[in-house]
Amino acid sequence: MEIIEEDWELVNDDGFVYKRLKRPRLDSTSASAVPPPDPAAEAKARRERKKKALLKLKTKYEQEIQHWEQLSNTLKALQDRTQNQSSSAVLPDQSVSVSQETSSAFPLRDLTDTLLAQVEAQEATIRDISRLCDVTEALCDAEEQRLKQPFLDLPIWDPSPKDLVTSLQEK
Repeated sequence: MEIIEEDWELVNDDGFVYKRLKRPRLDSTSASAVPPPDPAAEAKARRERKKKALLKLKTKYEQEIQHWEQLSNTLKALQDRTQNQSSSAVLPDQSVSVSQETSSAFPLRDLTDTLLAQVEAQEATIRDISRLCDVTEALCDAEEQRLKQPFLDLPIWDPSPKDLVTSLQEK
């Protein structure tokens, strides 16, 4: 296809003047051949697009809510477990004060048992939190690996680093 001088037009864009190919003009005969868009069909298509977008957003939010509910339930179960362990550890502590008044033979043993029960409850809580941290860290590592993988799959990494440096120096 040969471009002739008449196919170009001058354009002045705020003092910046340049040439560009002329844009094709629509004839009035060809414009009348295209039927005008149907407003009802456009409105229906717009409603359908909006409905699809809202359904996608709703699904995304429902998944996020389920995730947060699962985390909340896990935290509540953890708190209930620690409260049960703490309350069982506190009750002997109260009985220790009563037993100290009545019997002075074993007050230190009862106090030691109570403190040991509290420490074991705290240890279980720390173990559970540590397990949750390990799961979170594994999820983060998997996400990081997923994000890094497209960059590691680039063809630039196929040759050895020496070959890559050599090829860059040659050009």
